[in-house]
Amino acid sequence: MKKSFSLLELIFAITLLSIAFFSFSFNTSNLKVKKIDLATNRLILYLKETRYQALLDDKKEDSNKLWHKKRWTLKFFNCRNKKGIYYSIFSDENMTGHPNKNESLIDPLNNKYVYSSNKCEYDDSTSKYTLLTKEYNITNIDVSCKTDSSLGKISFGSDGYVYKKLSNKDNESDKYRLNKPCKIIIEDKEGERRGIELGEKGEISTISKI
Repeated sequence: MKKSFSLLELIFAITLLSIAFFSFSFNTSNLKVKKIDLATNRLILYLKETRYQALLDDKKEDSNKLWHKKRWTLKFFNCRNKKGIYYSIFSDENMTGHPNKNESLIDPLNNKYVYSSNKCEYDDSTSKYTLLTKEYNITNIDVSCKTDSSLGKISFGSDGYVYKKLSNKDNESDKYRLNKPCKIIIEDKEGERRGIELGEKGEISTISKI
């Protein structure tokens, strides 16, 4: 099984993301686009970036039985004092379960960290698009495959598979591999809902009916 992409393939992947992003911006520049649709499209782009990063960055270490905890992950959080919802994309190098900025993915389109602290404040070095409530008026999120008390997280492996959780036990790198589609449903303050579906091999699509 192929474990990583070549530099040429990485450039191609980033180019595709750039085209998708700028095409969407051009097509909607003269239209009033709902914020929830912007949030959904941005989340899809970031999920794809996370998957590409995971395919390139094989975290397996024979000397570390918990190496799988470092897989690239998109995780949703509550802001401090119930001020909303945000997400970060990170590889948990220090294995604490909570990201810091230096562990986070850098968006190749704007060179900002895909990260926020629980203060949920704008910062010149971080992507504003992670602030789901502050930027897009998103008030609720439901991740169908979550297995704990968190809002939800999606992890990607260099093997191409999706993981709904990363085990805290030795030698359980495949323990929580996704075996059926996972749905991410977001809802805004007006009650409108949008959905994203992830397949077990990382296929990402929008849900037409929720």
